[in-house]
Amino acid sequence: MSMITATTWVPRGFAAPFPTKYVFDDDEYDRISKLAKLQLDDAKEDLEEAQEEKRRKETNGADDTHHADEADKLHDTEDVDDDLKEYDLEHYDDDDAGDGDTMAMFGNTKNLLFHENEEDDPYITMEGRAEEEDEDREELQILATDNLVLAGRIEDEVAHLEVYVYEDEADNIYVHHDIMLPAIPLAVEWLDLPVGKAGAGSDAKGNFVAVGTMDPDIELWNLDMVDSMYPDAILGQGSEDTGNADKPKKKKKKKSKKANDNFHVDAVLSLAANRHHRNLLASSSADKTIKLWDLNTTKCAKSYTYHTDKVCSVAWNPVESTVLLSGSYDRTIVAADMRAPDAKAPRWGVESDVEQVRWNPHDSNYFYVSTENGMIHYHDARNAPSDPSQTKPVWLLQAHDESISSFDINPVIPGFLATGSTDKQVKLWNIQDSGPSMVVSRDLGVGKVFSTTFAPDQEVGFRLAVAGSKGAVQIWDTSTNPAVRAAFENKVPEMRGEKGEKVVGLDEPETDSDTEEGESDDEGETGGAEKGWESMEE
Repeated sequence: MSMITATTWVPRGFAAPFPTKYVFDDDEYDRISKLAKLQLDDAKEDLEEAQEEKRRKETNGADDTHHADEADKLHDTEDVDDDLKEYDLEHYDDDDAGDGDTMAMFGNTKNLLFHENEEDDPYITMEGRAEEEDEDREELQILATDNLVLAGRIEDEVAHLEVYVYEDEADNIYVHHDIMLPAIPLAVEWLDLPVGKAGAGSDAKGNFVAVGTMDPDIELWNLDMVDSMYPDAILGQGSEDTGNADKPKKKKKKKSKKANDNFHVDAVLSLAANRHHRNLLASSSADKTIKLWDLNTTKCAKSYTYHTDKVCSVAWNPVESTVLLSGSYDRTIVAADMRAPDAKAPRWGVESDVEQVRWNPHDSNYFYVSTENGMIHYHDARNAPSDPSQTKPVWLLQAHDESISSFDINPVIPGFLATGSTDKQVKLWNIQDSGPSMVVSRDLGVGKVFSTTFAPDQEVGFRLAVAGSKGAVQIWDTSTNPAVRAAFENKVPEMRGEKGEKVVGLDEPETDSDTEEGESDDEGETGGAEKGWESMEE
């Protein structure tokens, strides 16, 4: 089984042109020892307990089987002695033994040629080493025109983060390197601030990733380092021992499962980096809490309990940089100012479990919500209801028949919305003043769609990364679709002209349907604005 559960893009220009290979030196050993001390000590204690239990069982049962075991051992020893007689190992180290006797098992060693210096050995040359190093360096090179795509994958119960290089001009995508993870990845968020030992002040530029998994700890990894053994930092209870390496170890205690103000105690479902206050990372969890982390100290700065069920999605307002949007399985959405945790935050209600929330990047007064029953809600944040059950969205769209597990708003082209569902369809929408209309619906062969994300750069603004239950990542250049060009050519004049449709992936995509404007596989949907959505604005 292989599936990709989450993806995100890295903007151009942040990845190091030549990522460095991991070096396990004394400093790194000390760092890992401190970070992993709790896990190592726990493992040692478990091993000691298991060994002690085994000794007790052996002692209790030894008297009954002692004589039988001794007889078996004697018989086995005699058989082994007979097998080894021909090698005469008793006289193996005797000085008077001839070369033919002592070295017989190693063959004809007299004909071997030994070189006193490496320079004299034709098979070991400095030139050869330099060529290999240059080849390795070229293989790792990332160009300024390349994007990175990060994908959390689970395959045969092994979890890892794959770092892809997407070469737009060459229509190519490949795995650059991967990172082993402790559990199934659920959230992947790119960070532009160095953390851990690489931290270098608030003005420094970095290329890091935060990964939330089924475990409660959040791991932070340096994307410019290849073959790392351990994360650069951990946010959560797993890092509490980092400063106490010299203190005596107390008896192991089970990790707390009770929600608290310092760390998550259940799966991390969503992550959101604050692009204005770059040291702040928000996380939401199945433990019903939202945590605000300071990446400079790698400690939890504040904990919030706005919801009564799992908090599945969080997003920072692109303008009001301290306002965090959160959606929950309690079927409510909250927009709270993190500076005023005690103030009553505006709250909206929806008809089923929330899947994802997103602000409109082109108008920060509005936000989108996707739900488990295939609905998209569009709300005005300035018009919060006094009672969440009386919520009225600006418009409501039945986008899919099944859960909308992921959606994204294009950061470059206003009104361009992509939705992905467990019905295996990816749909593109044109959001206008009159309401939303479907542009195209496609099955890109990724199975149930778990992630749909637009590229962040102007040059590749129409590229959409799609991934799902079949473990494939596809990059769809939506600008090559005729229906997309017709819908958005007035906003992006350079789209005019004929192009062949382009989808780039590691494997050839299996496209089961290609439904354009005015057509649909789902009865009741339409490319126009007259059906499929309902205006709720008075």
